[in-house]
Amino acid sequence: MQESEVPRSSNRRELNILVEGRLRSRGICVELIDVSEGGCKVRGRMGFAQEGETVTLKINGIRAPLGIVVWTDGKYAGLAFEGQLHPSIVDHLCNEHDVDRAAFA
Repeated sequence: MQESEVPRSSNRRELNILVEGRLRSRGICVELIDVSEGGCKVRGRMGFAQEGETVTLKINGIRAPLGIVVWTDGKYAGLAFEGQLHPSIVDHLCNEHDVDRAAFA
């Protein structure tokens, strides 16, 4: 399924940070491309995930709700969270990332 076919319940916000997680009972390190209260887009190795698999992520020390892979496209995968990240957590993650980027500008 292509990314554009997946309906969104909330707006995604760009992040581009490395996060750790678990997929198929093994540890993974993926780049978190964007995040919203209901899901995220990640980039890993080619074919690292398949639709329907469950993923857990720890984003800057915060455990995200369990994610289900809803689409894949090469190195990219879209995850829908089974629960929701609170909007203030998404704001915190994005604001913290903006501060980190500004420090290197």
